[in-house]
Amino acid sequence: QVQLVESGGGLVQAGGSLRLSCAVSGRIFSIRTMGWYRQAPGKQRDLVATITSGGSTNYADSVKGRFTISRDNTKNTVYLQMNSLKAEDTAVYYCKAVVLAGTLDAYWGQGTQVTVSS
Repeated sequence: QVQLVESGGGLVQAGGSLRLSCAVSGRIFSIRTMGWYRQAPGKQRDLVATITSGGSTNYADSVKGRFTISRDNTKNTVYLQMNSLKAEDTAVYYCKAVVLAGTLDAYWGQGTQVTVSS
């Protein structure tokens, strides 16, 4: 069984930084694209950033230049460095990984709350 465990959320003042981590565990053959999504209260879940197994990245326009996604394939972990945080970044952040574990499926983490006070 594949599990994604997120950490690093919390409360921070506007202009501050946080670093999220998401570790993938289980009987895994390989991990394809990994990514971060977020969902604010009353809104849909939106893409924040993705990174392929080869290291190609993609960002939402709202976070370009402020957030950086990276991954450590030796640790099956993806990171999201968030700088210059704004109140509108407040949301539950979810990790997603496309994993080959017998079959190719997408898995989600449980979510971690990020609150930015203005």
